[in-house]
Amino acid sequence: MATRRQFLVGSALGAATLLVWPKLTFAATGSDTRFLFVLLRGGLDGLESVPPYGDPGYQAIRGALALSPSADKPAHKLDNVFALHPSFDYASQLYAQGQFMPVVAAAPPYWGRSHFQAQNCVENGTAKPDGAQTGWLNRCITCIPGVDGLACAAVMPLTMRGTAKVETWSPPLPTEVNPILLQKLQPLYAADTRLAAPFARAVAQQNDSPVPQSGVGTMAMQNGKPGKKAAGGLPVMMGAAGGFMGKTDGPRIAFVEDDGWDTHANEAAIVTRKIAELDAGLKAFHDAIGAQWQRTVLIVATEFGRTAHINGTGGTDHGTGGSMFLAGGALRGGRVAGQWPGIGSGELFQNRDVHATTDFRSVFKGVLSEHLGVPESRLEATVFPGSNAVEPLGGLVAATRTAA
Repeated sequence: MATRRQFLVGSALGAATLLVWPKLTFAATGSDTRFLFVLLRGGLDGLESVPPYGDPGYQAIRGALALSPSADKPAHKLDNVFALHPSFDYASQLYAQGQFMPVVAAAPPYWGRSHFQAQNCVENGTAKPDGAQTGWLNRCITCIPGVDGLACAAVMPLTMRGTAKVETWSPPLPTEVNPILLQKLQPLYAADTRLAAPFARAVAQQNDSPVPQSGVGTMAMQNGKPGKKAAGGLPVMMGAAGGFMGKTDGPRIAFVEDDGWDTHANEAAIVTRKIAELDAGLKAFHDAIGAQWQRTVLIVATEFGRTAHINGTGGTDHGTGGSMFLAGGALRGGRVAGQWPGIGSGELFQNRDVHATTDFRSVFKGVLSEHLGVPESRLEATVFPGSNAVEPLGGLVAATRTAA
């Protein structure tokens, strides 16, 4: 009888090993390509987002959090080992079209359990927290002449800090204020010549009266165009990024962030809601970027995974190996990437976490090299300094697809 290890290696992991295709050149996707990096802050559970239902140890170790294609609320089957969380409805459609791909057992070089240090490591692009004061995405922009960046965030994130030109965009803060309070404040503001006009504009904005647009960030994006004000959230942010990047002269490199992915308790409900938001964000980005989708690759990552075992409050604690996601019309997807280490006895890192087998930087380097045309020498010396031993993950980019 085949051993558990033989089962995983021999019959189930063909689609989950590191991708090996003939390397495509930058010319395969053309020079006017687009790249979006989405950072999920808090630590998305890789075993929940990409459940390895075919691993013999999965059901026993996950218990009530276990997912599978045969459950009452079925996960989206990818192959004989892996599935996507049930909330990944749109992503599963993209997967069937070869435009979505999970990477399993992935992690940044830092394997600690601090949110802040792990996020810093992901954003600075070195092997350790505080390894650089600038971000790898900003340094990437400096390697591509004539390219500007866009950060859809309230504050410039570390990954976009540096010498390259980067604009920021964020939706307006909620503006609904008790009208009685406004009535009481109006005489006070009216008495100040400097504040009277701004206060009047703020009141007009709350009442949906016309408000002059003073630049990017004053209005939400609807179908890639400025529209009425809206609350934040991942679909709004990703839709806005797509709207800007879909323009002929729009930014080619952009960043979006989202928080709320820390699931120490009640994980099933939180992950279901958050993945639904990410799934809606993927569709919003796809619809907003339009024809440029065919020339786009996006990467979704989080700072670390979660523990394999469930804690006493129906959640999981900070872990190591997690999942990444790639999408886009220029992606060679429709398969699972990464090397699955197993989650049985003796296979967990420190007897608690999925053992990471893919360095985030190998995925980043593969996309930046093949899709954006950044030379590998610049990737090692400038974008990800000290990463000579980290080989780019190859075969991630397909020839440019013709828009349907």
